[in-house]
Amino acid sequence: MRERVLGNEHPSTLTSMNNLALVQRDQGKYDEAEQMYREVVEVREKVLGKEHPDTLTSMSYLAAVLIDQSQYEEAEKIQAVAVVGMLRIWGSSIPPV
Repeated sequence: MRERVLGNEHPSTLTSMNNLALVQRDQGKYDEAEQMYREVVEVREKVLGKEHPDTLTSMSYLAAVLIDQSQYEEAEKIQAVAVVGMLRIWGSSIPPV
């Protein structure tokens, strides 16, 4: 509904998509969650920028679902980018994700 009313690039739509991916991951639907997280990260990078906290948080969630699927190398690369970005924004006082 949000996608239809607000559009697929609206921050509220992206938050809903991110939350749906969280539920999919909790249900063990790792492929679906991964696909959703990748889409959210891609659009958030485009709309909000690569170092926006929401983009970095979604990257961290993507890394987590990749770990669930034993894709450790890719997860490490993505999480490293997320951590560096968060450190650049927040310094040593990174809020919990």
